[in-house]
Amino acid sequence: MAAQLKRGESTAIESLYDRYGRLAYGLAFRILNERGAAEDVVQDAFVSVWRHAAGFDASRGSLRNWLLSIVRNRAIDRLRGSARIRTELELVEAEPRAEVPDVWEAVALDLERKQIQEGFNELPDPQRRTLELAYFGGYTHVEIAGRMEVPLGTVKSRMRIGLEKMRTFLTARGAMG
Repeated sequence: MAAQLKRGESTAIESLYDRYGRLAYGLAFRILNERGAAEDVVQDAFVSVWRHAAGFDASRGSLRNWLLSIVRNRAIDRLRGSARIRTELELVEAEPRAEVPDVWEAVALDLERKQIQEGFNELPDPQRRTLELAYFGGYTHVEIAGRMEVPLGTVKSRMRIGLEKMRTFLTARGAMG
């Protein structure tokens, strides 16, 4: 599919969306907790993948993970931007959870979450906490260093080693693809 994207074949982006659209939306919604914003982020991410397909490097990870990292980063950027103007009323009115239209998608997501949680439980506490702050808290490396009161280089090392361990763990269980 990556080669088709790089060649500019429109069917490739359609296939990518069919395969990962719900997963991307679920990730964006978990971060933003707002349907419209999550839809906008997903659309923006797929447009970005389409426009920058030549920049995809399979040696650095899967197409799925590249797409999801774009979704995650865009959602966090949007969250940070809107956090300044969001009122308490908007937070109260936000929908508590996304509807899961496909039972099998929900099962797959649940299994993936369990595998990720198992991998996280295998990590030493400093690596696990660093990854949680970065990926689930949306903190930058500098912010993590300040929160954890460690040097920036330590944060970067913990991130790199923790991600390598997670990749090895998930690959061994067939969760990376």
